[in-house]
Amino acid sequence: MVRSIRIDAVLIQAVIAGALSFAHLHDLAEAAGQTGWKAWAYPVSVDLLLVAVWRRLRTERSKLAWFWFLVALVASLGANIATAGLLDLDHVPAWLRILVAGWPALAFLGGTLLAHTPADHAPAPDPVARPVPVVDRPAVPEPTSEPVSAPKIATPEPAPALPQAPASASVPAVPPALVDHARKVATEHRTRTGTDIDTATLRARLGVPEDLAGAIVAQLA
Repeated sequence: MVRSIRIDAVLIQAVIAGALSFAHLHDLAEAAGQTGWKAWAYPVSVDLLLVAVWRRLRTERSKLAWFWFLVALVASLGANIATAGLLDLDHVPAWLRILVAGWPALAFLGGTLLAHTPADHAPAPDPVARPVPVVDRPAVPEPTSEPVSAPKIATPEPAPALPQAPASASVPAVPPALVDHARKVATEHRTRTGTDIDTATLRARLGVPEDLAGAIVAQLA
């Protein structure tokens, strides 16, 4: 399928304007003493600066981008006006020669700043607030003037007393052989010290628990 070629009037106008501006910049640079390939490089430098400005303005409308847009626009319009017969291209003034000679450095500075200066991104707009769903809550009864009696706290009943274990159950049984050995130890202690052996001493001599030593002492008495 062959597509029909549509002629865009804006595109044709842009091509004509670009060609004329390119030629005017070339003529002005050549009249200012930049001959040969240097005269052709000047319009390319101006157009490249305009392209850098256009790319920056697409993402950010900053003062830096607008400043260099005005600089490139003045350079392009100035060349168009200067070559319209208002300036004698055979006798270019010294100040114009200085501007033309210093343009490459100025264009390089502008392009570098536009390409490497971080963009100031505007803060993202707040999201649209969503309506908060209304939740039906149960009606709260209004307080009455009647006094509310305090709830009665049930008094816990006393726990029944546990049956006491017989006294004989807490006394450990003492083997007769251990009693005989303890009696010998007690007799030896009485012979050496002249006093009856106590529970702590008997426990230390026999190496038995305290309750068992107390039971043995009770049987020795």
